[in-house]
Amino acid sequence: MKNLVCPISDQRVNEQVTRFNAMFAIGIILLAFLMNSAVLLVFLMADFFIRAFTEIKFSPLNFASHYLSNTLSLPVKLIDKAPKIFAARLGFLMTAVISGLFIFDLKLASIVISGMLIFFASLEFLFAICVGCMIYTYLILPFYKK
Repeated sequence: MKNLVCPISDQRVNEQVTRFNAMFAIGIILLAFLMNSAVLLVFLMADFFIRAFTEIKFSPLNFASHYLSNTLSLPVKLIDKAPKIFAARLGFLMTAVISGLFIFDLKLASIVISGMLIFFASLEFLFAICVGCMIYTYLILPFYKK
């Protein structure tokens, strides 16, 4: 794990908020399948899109995560924002695939990819392990090294 390389930026975010974002993503995915609701999956995809590709300060889940973190008076732990943007882009891609598979009634395939996303989000939520950094290190960075 010490050899992982993550994208870096000069912007910082509260790690508590990113962990709550992961918790909410897990909950929405599970709820979407329990309720058989593509709308919830599309909502999650839109939330990932806002966090990954726009300059909007708060997505709906990010707003809820900030609120929860402040309400619980959790200590602020600032971390680099770039890995979280990369992870949000991966989350957007995965939820887009999940939503498409779900809408076209390919439920088993959507459940498999959802399971992967839930696993990744669980690592973030429970242990602050960013799978996005692992993916960046082993699948993206080799194409940019000389």
